[in-house]
Amino acid sequence: MERIKLHDKTFKTFIPYERIIASIDEVAAKINEDFRGCEDIPVLLCVLNGSIMFMGELMKRLDFNCQAVSVKLTSYEGTSTTGRVKQAMGLTADITGRRVIIVEDIVDSGNTIVELKNILAEHGASESRVCTLLFKPAALQKEISLDYVAMEIPNDFIVGFGLDYNELGRNYKDIYVLDE
Repeated sequence: MERIKLHDKTFKTFIPYERIIASIDEVAAKINEDFRGCEDIPVLLCVLNGSIMFMGELMKRLDFNCQAVSVKLTSYEGTSTTGRVKQAMGLTADITGRRVIIVEDIVDSGNTIVELKNILAEHGASESRVCTLLFKPAALQKEISLDYVAMEIPNDFIVGFGLDYNELGRNYKDIYVLDE
């Protein structure tokens, strides 16, 4: 089992790259089924920075025209959520009247999704769906519905494949869990 050290913490392999990719294949197939033959051009909303790797892999697998748009929200400090979601960078395109698929790296408390759905409604999106690579049901604090979930995981602190610990670890292709 591979271990990595980021700042003051050690992490061990949790989800290998091959399993991540297989899960992305499955979730992309569901999205393709739902959007097959669509006349409009849906927006894929990349939630920066964590979703960059997931967004890149997901987009390669979608067989309908779509537009990539980004937004940056922050709610984490170190290994825990602050519970406050701040918009660090607004939407990079007009989404008025558009269908939006939020592409999120992880849904835990649900605070970010609630805030994002509010932002999208304020900006006139006709519909918003949520696609997440990872979902921590045990951490959920909000009433939200997730349309596409690639993998459910326990409420552990993880890094890799876009996820970070104080801005380190995003570049690893596997996902690692804190090694206590």
